[in-house]
Amino acid sequence: MGFYDESDFRPDRSIGYLVRRVHQLGIAGIESVFAAEGLTGTQWQALVSIWFGRGGTAAELARDLGHDKGAMTRLVDQLAERGWITRERTTEDRRCIRLVLTEEGVAVALRCKARVVACWNEWLADWPEGEVERLIDLLQKLRGTLAAAEVPCA
Repeated sequence: MGFYDESDFRPDRSIGYLVRRVHQLGIAGIESVFAAEGLTGTQWQALVSIWFGRGGTAAELARDLGHDKGAMTRLVDQLAERGWITRERTTEDRRCIRLVLTEEGVAVALRCKARVVACWNEWLADWPEGEVERLIDLLQKLRGTLAAAEVPCA
């Protein structure tokens, strides 16, 4: 028997709803961090994804951030126009274009990262460290479960 049943499935007990609301509230709470640097939350996520090696191409960025490739191409164009990234063809396959942060892109990403860390530390100040670690562990486990699902639910 599964965890949920139809009689008690409601938003305040739905993992999907709660994760989405936490994300929305977190982004809303740190929008001023990004606005102060002249970028959007999505642009910062892209810079950080490149910084951590999770999105070295537009296609990888689209997968990592959950965006379609067309929207990601426009976002990459914006980042390049701002001077935060460059596009470089790889020597192995000239069709493949790597995205590389410029010095200014790194600086913007790291300034925002420091302020985002400060926001999360403020929000979690009353949480015991063990609870935060447990939450992170559980979210990582859920991410792995969902990523490993061979077939989406019907």
